[in-house]
Amino acid sequence: MTILRGEQMTYKKIDEVSEEFWENEVNEINKELIEDFLSQSHLSPKTLKQYRSALRIFAKWVHDYARNKPIPELKPRDALKYQNWLIDKELSPNSIKFKRAAVSSLCGFIEIYYNDEYPMFRNIFTKAIPSIPKANVKEKMPLTKEEINKLITYLEKEKDWQKLAWVLFTYSTGCRREESRQLLTEVVTYNKYKDKNGNEKNFYVTHPIRAKGRGREGKIRRFAFDEKAMQAIKKWVEYRKSIIPDDDCPYVFVKKTKDGYKQLSANTFNLWCDKFSEILGGRPVHPHLFRSSRATNAVVDEGKSIEAVQALLGHESPSTTQIYVVKDNTDELDELF
Repeated sequence: MTILRGEQMTYKKIDEVSEEFWENEVNEINKELIEDFLSQSHLSPKTLKQYRSALRIFAKWVHDYARNKPIPELKPRDALKYQNWLIDKELSPNSIKFKRAAVSSLCGFIEIYYNDEYPMFRNIFTKAIPSIPKANVKEKMPLTKEEINKLITYLEKEKDWQKLAWVLFTYSTGCRREESRQLLTEVVTYNKYKDKNGNEKNFYVTHPIRAKGRGREGKIRRFAFDEKAMQAIKKWVEYRKSIIPDDDCPYVFVKKTKDGYKQLSANTFNLWCDKFSEILGGRPVHPHLFRSSRATNAVVDEGKSIEAVQALLGHESPSTTQIYVVKDNTDELDELF
């Protein structure tokens, strides 16, 4: 039983720092330190982009409110002022936490790798700087099997084969949107998976896909999916070839352009989910919800083990998988009362 805490707030964003300002106004020492930090190989492309944005915003704040001093000359009081400035900008708690973490990581980097130049410098975000309270969160409401089937029925009726293929593949694998968009059309030629003893299993396995994980390469995984998803993917690939016979785009999920098919952006799946929300009477739907729904339905409705779902979702710990499973605890409460 998940509790809805408070009402949802509308949060603001900070404008990105322009290249002109970065090049001409930011302290040269700060630019060097930030660029050196960002050159580390352990950052994934997506994280790198987020860190670059966050640290440039911090560098501009130092310029505007801390006399453009070199970062190694800053003190914890500057960290507190910066955090309060972020709060006054009405950013979301998660956004503030990330910007704080980015600066803290930069400071840790300077402590270690620039100790010879700045031996007295210490991380400005000390334990004395209060942390940001969590935001009010929406109630997590996984899609039921009935709702999944309603979506499938609607998409079949509309002959919307691409969205149908995505729903079935995403739900079957429990994959994230960035992972599903990497799916290649070659999977339609795959046979069912066989174990090391040659025994055929009742599922298919994808080619290697870059999943969420540390580093530029992330975590490379193969995703297991069922017969329904395979048939839907085949249907979609067959249909799109009937539209463009010489289609050579290697990706399953695509958009049609004047030059042929092109891989979809991850945000397109969010737009699809807006339509799914309408189909389901306005209930909230987003791409990641299919992942939580798969976990919840497998454990709660089908009686599968957490370990089995852990393997499906690719988690290193079952405790992480447990977060995805939403249970109604009213039966346990009923027993107490």
